[in-house]
Amino acid sequence: MEHPLQPLERDLEALRGAWISSMPAIGAIEGEAQLEVEQMPDGGLVRVTDLLAQVRRDADALLARVSAEVAKRSGSEFGDQGLAKTHGFHNPVRLIAASTGASRHEAARLIAVGTATAERQSFGGERLPSRRPHVAAALRAAEISVDAASAITSMLDRVAVRTDPRQADVAESVLVGLANRVPLETLMRGVREAEARLDHDGVEPREEELRHGRSLTMREDGNGMVHLSAHLDPETAAPVKAAIEALVSDVLRRRRNAPGEGAPVIDDPRSIPQLQADALAALARHTLGCTQTLTPLAKTTVVVRMHLETLVDGVGHARIDGIDQPISAATARRMAADADVIPAVFGGDSLPLDLGRAARLFSRAQRLALAERDGGCSSCGQNIGYVEAHHIDWWERDAGPTDLANGVMLCSFCHHSVHREAWSIRVERGEVWFIPPPHIDPQQVPRLGGRARFALPAPQVGAA
Repeated sequence: MEHPLQPLERDLEALRGAWISSMPAIGAIEGEAQLEVEQMPDGGLVRVTDLLAQVRRDADALLARVSAEVAKRSGSEFGDQGLAKTHGFHNPVRLIAASTGASRHEAARLIAVGTATAERQSFGGERLPSRRPHVAAALRAAEISVDAASAITSMLDRVAVRTDPRQADVAESVLVGLANRVPLETLMRGVREAEARLDHDGVEPREEELRHGRSLTMREDGNGMVHLSAHLDPETAAPVKAAIEALVSDVLRRRRNAPGEGAPVIDDPRSIPQLQADALAALARHTLGCTQTLTPLAKTTVVVRMHLETLVDGVGHARIDGIDQPISAATARRMAADADVIPAVFGGDSLPLDLGRAARLFSRAQRLALAERDGGCSSCGQNIGYVEAHHIDWWERDAGPTDLANGVMLCSFCHHSVHREAWSIRVERGEVWFIPPPHIDPQQVPRLGGRARFALPAPQVGAA
């Protein structure tokens, strides 16, 4: 059996080798870390970064395991003889926080992850696997971070009493695989989706809790700046977010236009946060005094995405376009009855979506379908409000048709990067694949993009 410190030692050795090999062969100046880092070539710096992250995951996994043992020895049954109290701390969370220099919230998370992934012992002394074996194995192998492990285990704990254990096990396995491929932000989408599927009955209570927690506060500071702080549930936030993003997207679209094609005469240096603040002010001024609809908002709608069964039976969950948190069937049905909301129902009849060479621009129905498939920018995941539909095979150069199979949603940055670096894109069975050029990956291994990167397999993670 491998010693618990061996993975850490092995990865430290690999890091040491990568660090040394990343230094210039001739003329290297040895010194403090910053000086040596500045001499590394780009490839060496990336390799060192990856190995440092691996070492960090190794150490965090051990720290979670040790933290759980500290908590175990500090249990209330030990009274004043518990480990934490004998060392002068009120509880194990405070001990771990003092030792790591982290917050008590982070210390509690370490303990929770360590406890959920630790092996157990039966009354007869038999060693039993951990409650979350898939997370435990990935954590020991340093394949996922403590943050990812915490997101998965805490969700599974929340739904445990209302979920079939077999379905929970499948969800755990799928989420661990997802955590090994994507950043934490993307993983959280999968975690929310899994929670909604595993616990249909819990979606509406969680939604009600969010709704009761909505708030908007306004205050003016000493410098004269007015601070708005809003906490909005998905249903309340949807029209606000859609309206602001429509105005911001309109500005960004005009920025990209060539001179004489609608571009502003005066350069616009505003950042995205500044544009969003100005959009909010424009909406308020319009409400106070205008009688005409703001032009960018004339075509702005909130899209609620659901399956036909959810709409008909009222069982299941749905999503609001651009918001990750699932909503209940009741809220989806209520929003679908709103004249300003488009219910994108899947499983029923749909509009004709392939136009061939009859039209150059993608239709509204096509953009909705592409948005459903890609979930925002198909490459980086940028919010759906800041992406456009683009031809994979160019309209002019390649005579590419305006069809779904030839369309992809991309933000401006990724669109330019794809063309500049000569990436290839193909669509197969509703999935978008990006093929890197040889100078980025000599093997040109396709990389999955779009919503499929973080979507959970529906047949495997059904409701109990």
